[in-house]
Amino acid sequence: MPKINGNEIRPGNVLEHDGGLWAAVKVDHVKPGKGGAFAQVEMKNLRDGRKLNERFRSADKVERVRLEQKDMQFLYETDGMLAFMDTETFDQVELPADILGERRPFLQDGMTILVEFHDEEALNATLPQKVTCKIVETEPVVKGQTAANSFKPAVLDNGVRVMVPPFVGQDEDIVVNTETMEYSERA
Repeated sequence: MPKINGNEIRPGNVLEHDGGLWAAVKVDHVKPGKGGAFAQVEMKNLRDGRKLNERFRSADKVERVRLEQKDMQFLYETDGMLAFMDTETFDQVELPADILGERRPFLQDGMTILVEFHDEEALNATLPQKVTCKIVETEPVVKGQTAANSFKPAVLDNGVRVMVPPFVGQDEDIVVNTETMEYSERA
């Protein structure tokens, strides 16, 4: 595995540290007036979800882990676990539902998502960046209301609330960005 310097750590990197696999969530480069510069790294354990704040100086060497990524199809949820199937080998893996966090409602039956593996162990799952949803509740369209930056609340078919432009009406399909959880465009 490649070793990188402490000042080369970026958010999203997966590191082997203290005998575990950690994802760098947030990285702040600090240059104090006295002493050498360092990177303050907030990390999350990929196996049990623990969080850790660690300082890495530029001279510190850290193992960077490359995860194997596979597109897998979502099958079902049972007892707080999500089941996914490899579309080529038909192998199935299960991951805890809370791995998707607040983006869990955007997971739809049959959706293809990216699952990351380390030595045949499924560790992480990522939704597609854009998902199509139907608006089930919003204020009616008002003709002539085209002012810039005026958004109205809407409830989607999965129960998530987003802000949409005034020209979008009820029962319309829209595309939602799952990273920012915001309206992207009409479907």
